[in-house]
Amino acid sequence: MDSHIAPINQFVADLRDVANNLWLPEVAPMHGGIDAQVLSVLRDPGPKTQLGSGSGFLCIENDDPTAERQLQLFEQHGISPRKVLPWNAYPWYVNRAPKAGELNAGAAVLLQLLDLVPTCCVVLLQGTHAVDVWHRMLKLSPTLPQERGIEAVESIHPGRQALWTPNPTERQARINKQTAAYARVAAMISAD
Repeated sequence: MDSHIAPINQFVADLRDVANNLWLPEVAPMHGGIDAQVLSVLRDPGPKTQLGSGSGFLCIENDDPTAERQLQLFEQHGISPRKVLPWNAYPWYVNRAPKAGELNAGAAVLLQLLDLVPTCCVVLLQGTHAVDVWHRMLKLSPTLPQERGIEAVESIHPGRQALWTPNPTERQARINKQTAAYARVAAMISAD
């Protein structure tokens, strides 16, 4: 396994608990791993991350609309997947919205993960669950962003459902928020 991704996937292996039905996908080697500048946080692993029916990886090349849209956004803003580490607010596969206790568990894991990624300078929080888990993590370590020089950037979830609204003004506001977030991330990593 590639040296940049091996520590991340060892962390994943350590988080797996088959006896308690806690499974999570590895991170594809095309991503930044311990060298990532961007930690991209979504809600939870989707069905296309499953072994057998999917790739078994968190990856922006998975065969699902969310991964496809995220790949388009990264390309549009000149963000290389090699600079990004994908992750989830609740890293274990549940295929539903995580509950409060699960988000607390996800916050503790997120804090541990950040220790493995010393070059991370921006956390892209994509959707309300990602923002929620970030705030929960800040309760565990309130000074981490200042100590590490990490900026959190909030966006909408890249899935199509995040744009569903009957109000065209609200839809455009959501698109604008997403565009501004990706532009901010791109500017931060190009300044390094």
